[in-house]
Amino acid sequence: MAATVPEMAPFVRSAVTANPALKNFPVTRRTGSRTSVAMQMQCLIYGPFKAAVERGRMGTLAECPFLIVIDGLDECENKEEVQELIESMLAFFEDNPLIPLRVFITSRVEEHIQSHLDVPGVRLKDLVNHCSNHDIDAFLSILFADVGKRDRVIRAYVREHGEWPTPRDKEKLVKHTGGSFIFASSVFKFIMGWSDRGDQSQAITPMDRLPLALNMNPGLDGLYTQTLARSQHLPHFLNIISTIALLGAPLPTSGIAELLGIRTYEVLNVLVNLQAIIQVPGTDEMPVTLCHTSLRDFLTIETRSGPFFAHPSRHVGLLLRCFECELEFRRRSPDCQPLIDRGEVSSAVAYALAYYSEHLYEGHIFFQQSDFEDAIRLRSEAFELTPYTPNSIVYDALIPCLESIYMRFNTLPHLEEAISLSRQALGLLPSDDLENKSRVSMRLAGLLRLRYGHLGNVVDLKEGIDLHRAILDTPGSHPVPSRLLESLGRLHLDSYQLIGTVADLEEAFMLSSTAPELPYYDGSGPAISLGSALLYRFRRTGDTTDLEASISLFRKSVAPLPLHDPNRHNILEELATGLRERCQHTGDLADLQEAIVLLRYSLKPRPPPHPDRQCALSLLGGAILDLHRFTNDVADLTEAISILREAVQLHPLLYPERSSTLSELGNALLAQFRSTGTTTDLEEAISCFREALRLRPPAHPDHSLYLHGLGEALLERYRRSGTIADVEEAIATFRKSITLYPPHRRERTTGRAGLSTSLHLLYERTRDLPHLQEAITLCEELLDSHYPEGHQDRVGCLGELATLLQIRFNVMGRDEDLGYIAKLKDEATRLSGSVSVSS
Repeated sequence: MAATVPEMAPFVRSAVTANPALKNFPVTRRTGSRTSVAMQMQCLIYGPFKAAVERGRMGTLAECPFLIVIDGLDECENKEEVQELIESMLAFFEDNPLIPLRVFITSRVEEHIQSHLDVPGVRLKDLVNHCSNHDIDAFLSILFADVGKRDRVIRAYVREHGEWPTPRDKEKLVKHTGGSFIFASSVFKFIMGWSDRGDQSQAITPMDRLPLALNMNPGLDGLYTQTLARSQHLPHFLNIISTIALLGAPLPTSGIAELLGIRTYEVLNVLVNLQAIIQVPGTDEMPVTLCHTSLRDFLTIETRSGPFFAHPSRHVGLLLRCFECELEFRRRSPDCQPLIDRGEVSSAVAYALAYYSEHLYEGHIFFQQSDFEDAIRLRSEAFELTPYTPNSIVYDALIPCLESIYMRFNTLPHLEEAISLSRQALGLLPSDDLENKSRVSMRLAGLLRLRYGHLGNVVDLKEGIDLHRAILDTPGSHPVPSRLLESLGRLHLDSYQLIGTVADLEEAFMLSSTAPELPYYDGSGPAISLGSALLYRFRRTGDTTDLEASISLFRKSVAPLPLHDPNRHNILEELATGLRERCQHTGDLADLQEAIVLLRYSLKPRPPPHPDRQCALSLLGGAILDLHRFTNDVADLTEAISILREAVQLHPLLYPERSSTLSELGNALLAQFRSTGTTTDLEEAISCFREALRLRPPAHPDHSLYLHGLGEALLERYRRSGTIADVEEAIATFRKSITLYPPHRRERTTGRAGLSTSLHLLYERTRDLPHLQEAITLCEELLDSHYPEGHQDRVGCLGELATLLQIRFNVMGRDEDLGYIAKLKDEATRLSGSVSVSS
């Protein structure tokens, strides 16, 4: 100062002469020091400067006030010393407001600094968003150039490989810092290894660490872990950090505090130590943000963050706090409108109104019964404080809560209440409010669809379709909501599954194809509905192009979803179903094995009494039964039967989808009977097929499948008991199943084989030649059109036809049959090496 402002020199000299201790580095008063920073500033800066000014005009101050810069004030460890410095500075300027001196302080946001500077006469400015990439580039260039001169390892690397970091790597590093000097400094220290003293990673060179920093995710996990540990011991630490990671939009410190029900200073107490990775603004009203998005990824992946993991179950607490914040506001403002103006409320209340649904969606699978009861209680209290209107946020929040508690605990009364409130809301809407009528209609239709899934009442499906059609048929010019088309398509697909009317399938396909791509929402979306429609159309037509397109759509839809997303499991089930169908079509065991892995995964988050558990069990049991057909492993068959029994018990008695589970169980019991010969298994299998047939109308595409299963079971019982009524019913059943199967279906082929076998057995009882002749004709059709050379069943069919022809020769003496038999034997021998033909 004396060199820059010579007029001060005599006064500085006099102060030091009077107190030589002023020249020494200040030590805290706790050690008995006679000086402090505040005292030095007063005696060596303020006093001499004031004295020089009072002497008269100084040449150095002729143009403008003199500026003192204090940089990095937050780096001073002694907080009391810093506070004393600020207090003495403010006192000096309060006594000398016109003195031509200014002080410019730079610092991170530390509570002990900001609280003392937040007074009149001090101008506070947040510089977070006032930094350019050019500044960061210059900053890092200086740091790397300086360390490159001193570090022998880096110098050796540069001699061998050239410039380090390369301009491209440095440019990428600059972009990663997001304009934050603090983060840039932290990343630089991470690269140099200065922040990991004593860690085994110290053996890694800066050149090895640079790619980790460039990768960011998960390259900086070590930096994040070390930084977070600074505040780990503080109250509310994990709650605050998890909230910042899970918020739908950033909140200021005051908003975070209000949302969590704690004090602002408690939030700041945690965050001030984390400013190397979290940007804490200079005021309580500006949002807290992450220096880099990789921190959110770190916090939300348990294998990376460990004790700092922001578990998705914390969405439950955030949802309840959202409801509490709104309720507290409504209590304080009883005259507020149903739709609260977000611009007139605190940041926490505005956030609660805008993002509660996100926390409900993300967290509903983690809710306990008591959590839902609390949510409904809070919404009901808000409901009572608000004049009811269909547009009210109270309505928008209460119904999803009721729906979610039904989905989590399978409690029908909550679903019924949600349906009742939706009907009430729809009835109150003006006829010309098409936007809200569409929204509420889709919500009601979705609830009716859930009730159909619970009770199996087709009336609910029809009402859902009618609700959508009423919107589409409303006269007037209005845009058709894309989600309305997609939702209607899903309902038609459900109707097709129930009744089997081709018109429903075609309508579902058309609607799903018409709806444009939408952001993923509630486990459906046009891509999901279209994939399901393609899968059903494949089953009807046999066009493998539809099957491949369906599998592709399901893979595409599930790829971007986080692992904990509850709707991920619905899509995985659809994908598994497509893979199972492809395995049945191509015989590729890898598809079936992948399907089983996916189905086991989708079952895990659906413990009893989850309403989707029975469907997941049915799909898994059927897939394991398919695996048994490949492996003939008894353990697979036993597991399949156990899983399918549980699924049948969970399905409501009159629910149409129960039929497919009964059919799968019937097939599994029939396989077990063939292995063990236990008659009770056979009788139960026949009962399963008969009940499945009662639940599906003849026009339904699965009806023929159940007929085939029943025919096989009756044929087995005839072989066991010899009751001619069984083989006669088996013949009638196979005939009917063949006429109902689409031409491409493999079951149509196996139905012909079953019918041929049944006619053969009936001929042996009755000696009625027309039965024998029809059996021969069926075998010939199978060889000509269904079992080409290379087919696994061709050799067996050759042997069966040879046997039937031998019987006919024995009865009728037709010489041409002998030549035909010889030809069949030759082919069978060529294909398999030998064939045993009974005479």
